[in-house]
Amino acid sequence: MGALKKIVWLFIWLFLNLGFGQEEEMVLWTPSKKLSWADFKGKPSNISNAAAITASGISYSFSAQGTKDRMELDFKVDTYFYPGKSWYKPKLANPMILSHEQLHFDISEVFARKLKQILAETEFTSNAKAEVKEIYREVLRELNDYQHLYDGETNFSRDTVQQLIWNNKIKRALNN
Repeated sequence: MGALKKIVWLFIWLFLNLGFGQEEEMVLWTPSKKLSWADFKGKPSNISNAAAITASGISYSFSAQGTKDRMELDFKVDTYFYPGKSWYKPKLANPMILSHEQLHFDISEVFARKLKQILAETEFTSNAKAEVKEIYREVLRELNDYQHLYDGETNFSRDTVQQLIWNNKIKRALNN
């Protein structure tokens, strides 16, 4: 793919992911990055009973080349934590809740890896943009459902036995 097309895709990605040119602080997921309360910079919600909220997500970009019937994709998938959209209530904060919030970020990474795998295994056509978008949306739906399942089964970290089970489950997923 030509350099001009790559630049155009970069601008499209930046436009979609950074919101019309506004820069938003993002923390890239890495195995060594563990969240601290200092990373949570958003304003706590007065109407929420939650002790903390983690805003994390998956972004992707790609370039394509090929024929009408078969496109080869070069893609990049990343997981981010959004400090400005993440918050905690200091009076309710404790290490167990922070660990619970870290796992939300880690679960996003598990699904980013799933997205990478699906993209790598899919044969794309000249309609690759729509095909990638649909795969992305489906993975996001699954991620959202999984995050809700996690909160439900752990009772938002209050069920310490379930929290430990989930900690091990996600640790294994990240180590595979």
